[in-house]
Amino acid sequence: MRSRVWTHPFPWLIVAAAALLVATGWIGIARCEGLAAGGGRFLRLQMVWSVLAAAAMVAASIPNYRILCRWSYVVFALGLGLLVAVYFTAPVNGARRWIRFGPVGLQPSEFAKIAFVLALARYLMYRENYRSLVGLLLPLGLTLVPVLLILREPDLGTAAVFLPVMFVMLFAAGARRIDLARLVLAGLLVLPLLWTQMSLEQKSRVTALFEQAGPGEKATGDAYHLRQAKQMVALGGVWGSAIAGQTVGDPAAYHLPEARSDFIFCILGERFGLVGMAAVLGLFGLLVSRGLAVAAATREPFGRLVAVGLATLVAVQVLINTGMTVGLVPITGLSLPLVSYGGSSLVAQGLLLGLLVNIGMRPGYEMTKEPFRYVVE
Repeated sequence: MRSRVWTHPFPWLIVAAAALLVATGWIGIARCEGLAAGGGRFLRLQMVWSVLAAAAMVAASIPNYRILCRWSYVVFALGLGLLVAVYFTAPVNGARRWIRFGPVGLQPSEFAKIAFVLALARYLMYRENYRSLVGLLLPLGLTLVPVLLILREPDLGTAAVFLPVMFVMLFAAGARRIDLARLVLAGLLVLPLLWTQMSLEQKSRVTALFEQAGPGEKATGDAYHLRQAKQMVALGGVWGSAIAGQTVGDPAAYHLPEARSDFIFCILGERFGLVGMAAVLGLFGLLVSRGLAVAAATREPFGRLVAVGLATLVAVQVLINTGMTVGLVPITGLSLPLVSYGGSSLVAQGLLLGLLVNIGMRPGYEMTKEPFRYVVE
């Protein structure tokens, strides 16, 4: 008797789409450096982070992901501990989001998102109590704890990601639609309470969405960020400056704060136009669809729910980031996965991709009375 683990071919499309997105981010950061007359420092740093992210992806794809099922609550608790630890650090630009290790800064919220997916998948994998409205309270509490901690940093963008991911994972786990609808209604009713817990800066980002300056009017604060972001996309036109050249000679027209991080999508729009923006969204669509395909092919419940959660995590971040650049959602300070500049974000995305690859290569566990038993010949 010998045990055999069924494996699928390596999910190259996930890795290929991610690699193209990282390379696209390099091009966008290089364009930011050129517009700001920089020396290329951020591009070099991003390349270093990309190597570390690739190493993280490989490391996360090698050991059997089922090990994480046993330790998922511990990982989640460590993530919450790091979210608390940031409150004891010195603020940077009025926010406490990073833990410094010499010249390197760690942003715990990036890794807390993955830890949350693991913990929620562990809770939902064999439960039946979430099929009632009362049974949804524990997953909701599991979600609100990191949300409230991250809101206090403050980081509205990252906090906004958790609830949609929870909703999709509950749906995938089999929660009743009527209960999910009631949960959404309850969420809408507590929005006023959430508003009272938001900082003045966070509130201004929401109100700026409804107070956008018209032509000829002076824009300030977050309204200025939004106007410049939309203007950058408009300057790119259909084909972008890479083909058509710069359409405006005034350097001030190309000034965009936080361009290499939060607004990198606008820079890509200016450089490659609407065609380039559509191509980037297509790559993300391929990445998310293949992540969901991994979930659909996985018969083991923990891996299936983790794959659903991770794919949804990428999709939600892309929707929020790209939506805020064109004035569809408030400016939240959320980066574009794999593309925006940032070490913690890129390494966390490497871990995320590694887990998807890991699950994609190990979907064939037999469902018996003994959970996770290997298929035996």
